[in-house]
Amino acid sequence: MVRYVYDFASGGRDMADLLGGKGANLAEMARLGLPVPPGFTVTTEACRVFLATGSEPDTLAGEIAEHLAALERAAGRRLGQPDDPLLLSVRSGARFSMPGMMETILDVGLDDDSVLGLAKTSGSERFAWDSYRRLVQMFGSTVMGVDSALFENAIAGLKRARGAKDDLALTAADLAELVRIYKDLIRRETGEDFPQSPAEQLGRAVRAVFTSWTGERARLYRRREHIPDDLGTAVTVQTMVFGNLGADSGSGVAFTRDPATGRTGLYGDYLANAQGEDVVAGIRNTVPLTALEELDPVSYGRLRDHMGTLEAHYRDLCDIEFTIERGRLWMLQTRVGKRTAGAAFALAAELADEGLITADEGLSRVDGDGLARLMFPRFDTSAVGTALAHGLPASPGAAVGAAVFDSAEAVRRAAAGEDVVLVRQETTPDDLPGMIAAQAVLTSRGGKTSHAAVVARGMGTVCVCGAEELDVDLVARRFTVGDTVVEEGTVISVDGSEGAVYPGAAPLVASEVMRYFETGERSPGLVESVARAMERADGVRTLEVRANADTPEDAARARRFGAQGVGLCRTEHMFLGERRKLVEAMILARDDSEREKALSALLPLQRRDFIGILEAMDGLPVTIRLIDPPLHEFLPDRTDLAVRLATTEAQGDVPAAHDTELLDAVNRMHEENPMLGLRGVRLGLVVPGLVAMQVRAIAEAVVERTRAGGSPRAEIMVPLVGAVEELRIERAEVERVLAEVSEESGVPVRCPVGTMIELPRAALTAGRIAEEAEFFSFGTNDLTQTTWGFSRDDVEAAFFSAYLDKGIFATSPFETLDRDGVGRLVRIAVDEGRAARPELKIGVCGEHGGDPASVHFFHAAGLDYVSCSPFRVPVARLEAGRAALPEPGTGSDSR
Repeated sequence: MVRYVYDFASGGRDMADLLGGKGANLAEMARLGLPVPPGFTVTTEACRVFLATGSEPDTLAGEIAEHLAALERAAGRRLGQPDDPLLLSVRSGARFSMPGMMETILDVGLDDDSVLGLAKTSGSERFAWDSYRRLVQMFGSTVMGVDSALFENAIAGLKRARGAKDDLALTAADLAELVRIYKDLIRRETGEDFPQSPAEQLGRAVRAVFTSWTGERARLYRRREHIPDDLGTAVTVQTMVFGNLGADSGSGVAFTRDPATGRTGLYGDYLANAQGEDVVAGIRNTVPLTALEELDPVSYGRLRDHMGTLEAHYRDLCDIEFTIERGRLWMLQTRVGKRTAGAAFALAAELADEGLITADEGLSRVDGDGLARLMFPRFDTSAVGTALAHGLPASPGAAVGAAVFDSAEAVRRAAAGEDVVLVRQETTPDDLPGMIAAQAVLTSRGGKTSHAAVVARGMGTVCVCGAEELDVDLVARRFTVGDTVVEEGTVISVDGSEGAVYPGAAPLVASEVMRYFETGERSPGLVESVARAMERADGVRTLEVRANADTPEDAARARRFGAQGVGLCRTEHMFLGERRKLVEAMILARDDSEREKALSALLPLQRRDFIGILEAMDGLPVTIRLIDPPLHEFLPDRTDLAVRLATTEAQGDVPAAHDTELLDAVNRMHEENPMLGLRGVRLGLVVPGLVAMQVRAIAEAVVERTRAGGSPRAEIMVPLVGAVEELRIERAEVERVLAEVSEESGVPVRCPVGTMIELPRAALTAGRIAEEAEFFSFGTNDLTQTTWGFSRDDVEAAFFSAYLDKGIFATSPFETLDRDGVGRLVRIAVDEGRAARPELKIGVCGEHGGDPASVHFFHAAGLDYVSCSPFRVPVARLEAGRAALPEPGTGSDSR
């Protein structure tokens, strides 16, 4: 028979999945001999049954009654007895801490008779009525569904009537009157009376805690913290102890170290003559925990000893709740404490130095998300005012600059030394120069995987997308939010970590961690802690970390950040700006001669780009992807062209021949879904000379770097292959050009040729493709699009929020790899590719290469490397190290 209830003596901290974090840790403290009020825990399994069926397991009521009887025998008191009654707290306790997200009901067991007995045995009539009003208030709002504001209004009104500045100024008679008001309020709002049966109170309280798992705030918290919806919550039922019995009583919260910095010492707050919820509610001013030493030195000494015991036992910072009842200390809860990212790194280093944990355990206690937060500058939150608008935090960090509304203006002002923020409705590839020049990008449309977001993240540029409150007027060169008008040149502040936009120049706090990655200079404190974690990660990881870099500057920065090569160099980014005219000429060419002329003009420009990148990454691999996007992306917008020509004709003028040719070309190339049209390898197969020009530029760059004494390691990647025949034909062209350059220069040019796996068919036929490919690189952005049938430019803003709300996604599949679908294709391709070619090198170069959770998957799938934006390289290095650590309780890594 399934067991649904455990008393504290039969549990432990290794049972958190079943007993929840709170129940498991209470049981652990009881096993350590710490003073824990007796109680029992209803398991998460019981909650899952309740959520699935709408009713508790058949045996649950009997198990609760059995454990309650044992609790009553041990206490020598019964629940609901009229004199000296046993009172209970009923609290939630999920597997992962969700502070304040679910329900708590205190003082269960009080009724109109037992409140009088409690007054007599406690010697405090006021205490008894205060406890009863707390129960009626909590039970009424939590269990019976009465708006909590109604109770708050009632007590506020009574305090005003009595001239009381806080709750302590209310007398016993006042509190008795408040109980009557509360009960009348419940009757009016629900049509039923507050239950006088303690057994009914307990049963309904347990069900209310179960139900709170599906409450809106709990759901939102789980979504933010990526906690699964199917875990359920445990319910802890515990004997009440009281901190509101007078000056010799009180409640507090304590930390064994500072959760903000990780510094050693006792930290926390204490409130005399108060229950635990008073400490966190902010209704009265607390005193520092150290003040307890003067108020109650005996209890303080005991608390200090218990905190030392818990930190040594858990080998980590502990978060503790306690109550002192008339001089007797009770430990109500402990858990491994939440901490800032900086404190996490500091603690990992300090605890390792103290011998409490190993270096590997220290590495397991920090993460890439925390490291990313430490790398970006931030605003001084004490100095910023009310936000102008909010959007999606697309690329973290904080930046200040003058608002500008087009790319050319951004470039012009930046060249003059001015910091700018590029504001657009949404960005396009044409905006890239302005995005590079800008300190931040702000758009009124788009999601976290829009063009603006993806490019900004890749460059490490602050970005807020989808700020729908902004009405961006590109013609008037301003945006408005309500009655506020922001003209071009007005300084604004953009917080990419929080998704907020502020007026004026908010002060910035620089990141010392970023300076460390830029310069390698170490300093005591946080930077030293981060450096030690990075060293350990690099020492244990098996995944290489490369960077996505399209310029020599990006490549050099990536190398400083620890990249072991370039995993993706996108050649199409080299065709923007002034070079766009040459691409137009190639597209508009009327014969082979004109096309060859345009390609010949592009060749030395591409060669120069490749030389710079190969030089920055000398001795390390540089994977260069041949042109991928549709050619129409290099031409003017179809609608804009048509309007311009129509306007010219309407004015009686003759349109420019070039514009007419462009429109003809755009119309000729128009596709309903260009991302599934003529792009990638297909371009190389149908546009004569395009592949040959790019390969020659690569080969000649290798020759020049070799002659200069370098060690260039260029690799050529063919994009969007769906059939081995495509790769076979294009590879033959690549090798022909490499051989030509080798013969012409007298320098042997050897460039491995591989492909990007970004179509489901490529993954499913990877064994055949591997016969022609020397390496695979997963393009998980497109693989996610084509597997799901999503257009990442459209779907996120359209319905992703609804999918997240409905639990279809735990997180966007463009942010964290979809392991069940896309991940399965990755595993198939890895297995079949290596079966055909055992030495096949396999990596990933999509956005997921810098996502912490995805890095762990790629390690487990057996990839050789991940590639990500330069600014994500340290994050990927750290997570690759964490992924290689042995699983808890095993002697092997997560593969």
